Amino acid sequence: MKEKIKATVGTVDYYSENYREMIARSLLDKGNNKRLKAAIAKAKKGDDVTLAFIGGSITHGAGADPLHTGCYAYRTYEAFKERFGINGGDHIRFIKAGVGGTPSELGMIRYDRDVCRDGAAQPDIVVIEFAVNDADDETKGVCYESLVLKALASGSEPAVVLLFSVFENDWNLQDRLSLVGKHYGLPMVSVKDAVTEQFYKSPEEGQVIAKESFFSDIYHPTNAGHTIMADCLSWLFSETDRDEIKQVDINLNKPPVFGNDFVNVRLLDRNHNRELAGITEGSFHEADTDLQFAEVDDHPYGTPQFPFNWMRTPESGSESFMMKIHSKSLLLIYKNSGGDDFGNAEVWVDGKLARLAEAHAVRWTRCHAVILYRELEAREHAVEIKMAAGQENKRFTILGFGFVQ
Repeated sequence: MKEKIKATVGTVDYYSENYREMIARSLLDKGNNKRLKAAIAKAKKGDDVTLAFIGGSITHGAGADPLHTGCYAYRTYEAFKERFGINGGDHIRFIKAGVGGTPSELGMIRYDRDVCRDGAAQPDIVVIEFAVNDADDETKGVCYESLVLKALASGSEPAVVLLFSVFENDWNLQDRLSLVGKHYGLPMVSVKDAVTEQFYKSPEEGQVIAKESFFSDIYHPTNAGHTIMADCLSWLFSETDRDEIKQVDINLNKPPVFGNDFVNVRLLDRNHNRELAGITEGSFHEADTDLQFAEVDDHPYGTPQFPFNWMRTPESGSESFMMKIHSKSLLLIYKNSGGDDFGNAEVWVDGKLARLAEAHAVRWTRCHAVILYRELEAREHAVEIKMAAGQENKRFTILGFGFVQ
């Protein structure tokens, strides 16, 4: 049972009518409920059900204390298990794959590894949360739609729920990304719709929680904020449970809203699909262990992101990293760093400069994905990566690639 939580300012009363109305406003669209109803029915029977969450730092749990169990994802899992599980709910399983500061452009490459665990996991419900990260999506929606379709088309045919979180300045990309949900008839939950209007009311006018109580900084929720996010998702689940099941599944065979170029994107690194490319490591033969870490699932410890990488150091030489690959699209995943020992690299494709990969695009350790090429037909390409002029005394780490054949 929830108790009243003393937030930064005031107290959140989780049992008030105003709170219930606030949570109800989050239900942007119930969507086609066939898949979600099926997952709930499995849980009620005692069958194994897996809830998975993929997103940025909010899904990672930033702002929650403790991060691994205070985050909205774990709270949602706990509530689902309590409501629909039987005999303690041990048959309800939890996957959390949030990585701070990263958009769906990287999420779509991570999906098979981090959500499906390279085929070992078959999620029944997938919550996608990139509404405040996708300003960095170069395609302005194609990567997000590709991720959504990749999840929907995966072997377990999961219910996909779109979650729209919000920043302190009331901003998110809901207007853009909700078009994907409407197009395919997906359940959508808007934290923005739930909380922003009431932020500007007094307690007498119906304010449930003040901004300074909901946010721990300008980006991330407090424990109270994460609890509200979990309650918004739980409201969708409870409302879906009450409704009659749709008899026809969602239709994926329709033209996309933005594009579906990357539905079949796969990860390539030292451990995934390396046999599909001809690689000469050159001076990029070291392995970087100073990586971005994320607390995965309910773990209290961090897991290094993209450990099967290629790193170049000043001591390892000056030879280029060379790769030949047959594909129609290719993305480079590389390391951003705050360290002055990291520098920029030039990426050449078929003899032409395709990208200057800047190690200090942000000055903290982060996984960063960029598109190198995106074509209609697959063909063989030659990729060369070398240090930029004047950067020969610097390090650079290739974390991996995303490719579409």
